[in-house]
Amino acid sequence: MTGTPVRDDGVAAPWGTAEFTERLRAVAAERYHDRHPFNVRMHRGELTPGELRRWVANRFHYQRHIPVKDALILAKFDKPALRRAWLRRIRDHDGTAEGEGGIERWLRLGEATGLDRAALWDASGVLPGVRFAVEGYVTFCRSRPALDAVAASLTELSAPSLMRTRIAAFERHYPWIEADGLAYFRGRIGQGGRDGEEALALVLAWAGTRAEQQRALAALTFKCEVLWALLDAVDQAGAGTSERPAPGPP
Repeated sequence: MTGTPVRDDGVAAPWGTAEFTERLRAVAAERYHDRHPFNVRMHRGELTPGELRRWVANRFHYQRHIPVKDALILAKFDKPALRRAWLRRIRDHDGTAEGEGGIERWLRLGEATGLDRAALWDASGVLPGVRFAVEGYVTFCRSRPALDAVAASLTELSAPSLMRTRIAAFERHYPWIEADGLAYFRGRIGQGGRDGEEALALVLAWAGTRAEQQRALAALTFKCEVLWALLDAVDQAGAGTSERPAPGPP
């Protein structure tokens, strides 16, 4: 990355498209929750069935709010073309009929791990830290300008790689989960890549000043922190219990 050019009026000039894109991708790559210890253990095959079920159940609280935050973002757009494009994200998760969509596929993942879908819909058992993280993200999308809300969604840039890793890990380490339960992960490889690139194009077009670019970076950093906070809560809920496997030799 290059230095910081300054305009005649003393205000930092915006980064060029290539450098700004590099900075956004760097945040998504370096702060994404694939590096969280819980995800690392998941992909190594070190989670117990109970830990996996706790993650699936609490992550569902996030999944069910994805269409909510996307509806809040859509309401900020003043052009029909933008609203039509973003509406597809809501359809991807809610489906166009019963039994379709990403939320339905996550419910099937829960059933494949031995959870009842009624229990998944019952939010009374959601961990407080998970509830706090999800509400924080929804509030952010409700209260911040469109640029910030769309920039926060750029974690999608890292989603396809994570989904491929997760599918391979589940197939190898958790064969007791039926293959049909992994449909959500498979679907998000294409959807996540497409959504990430579309959102990136909007952020590049809208962030015309250095201040706006820095807001976009801060929004993306915030979203990464939301995902980490969610996993922190799930991970810490099992600390000090017999559910957590004993650590191996150093």
